[in-house]
Amino acid sequence: MLRSALLTAARSEGIRRTVEANPLTRPVVNRFVAGTAPQAALDVTRELAEQGMSVTLDHLGEDTEDTVQATTTVRAYQQLLAALHRAGLAERAEVSVKLSAIGRLLPSDGDKIALDNARRICESAEAAGTTVTVDMEDHTTTDATLEILADLRADFPRVGAVLQAYLRRTEQDCRDLATKGSRVRLCKGAYSEPASVAFRDKHEVDRSYVRCLKTLMGGEGYPMVASHDPRMVAIASELAARAGRAPGSYEFQMLYGIRPAEQRRLASGGETVRVYVPYGTEWYGYFMRRLAERPANLGFFLRSLLGRR
Repeated sequence: MLRSALLTAARSEGIRRTVEANPLTRPVVNRFVAGTAPQAALDVTRELAEQGMSVTLDHLGEDTEDTVQATTTVRAYQQLLAALHRAGLAERAEVSVKLSAIGRLLPSDGDKIALDNARRICESAEAAGTTVTVDMEDHTTTDATLEILADLRADFPRVGAVLQAYLRRTEQDCRDLATKGSRVRLCKGAYSEPASVAFRDKHEVDRSYVRCLKTLMGGEGYPMVASHDPRMVAIASELAARAGRAPGSYEFQMLYGIRPAEQRRLASGGETVRVYVPYGTEWYGYFMRRLAERPANLGFFLRSLLGRR
């Protein structure tokens, strides 16, 4: 119930205004969000690269309401990619893009606008020497997202996909995408979904995650294991070894600010670790979903607001 309440709060404008106006919120948000400006994202990227890790950068924003806003988001990504190239960081950093942030939900021709905008970002990424991963959103967007992904990969084969293990359909999607050249980030899922399409029990989600991992590790693609769960990390390592995968033929992905010591441990042990680093002014929805994912995050937030960090 707490998780559902937090996910509902993520879409509440009233709660958003209250949280954003609280002067004690910003230091807590900084644990999970690199900052509001591109330079802050570059600074964090450089710091993580120096620790032996890779990065995927997310310019925060979703549910874009007009074409001007979508175009502004595209330009922000293009400028970020150019800055990564100039800084010599493109080899260690890619970008993650939500289709809702670049026009998919617009009332007229949303899918076409999002595809065209995604192509522009992919072109900039290719020019910079890196690539893009298309983020997944709630279950109502899955088919459209995968269709746009297929169109993008025809010209930009390194574009990555994201699949969410709590959806009942995901095992089949893993089988479809576990092909040569594909890159698939497998996460558990962070949206409130009905039982008709998603597993709601934690143990069911975990079992689905392992089944999906087996498919991806046994396939010809490049699995990206997005989990902070120590058990899932251990299982992924075991499955990779069982499939004969060498380090570098898969990677672990974790969120900025969550289990940083484990990120460093894995990287120092020779594993490829990519940290998901969000930045930008539209941090509220992302932040609330991070609180919903782990009770420890919520506890940290509340203790900070009470002055007991």
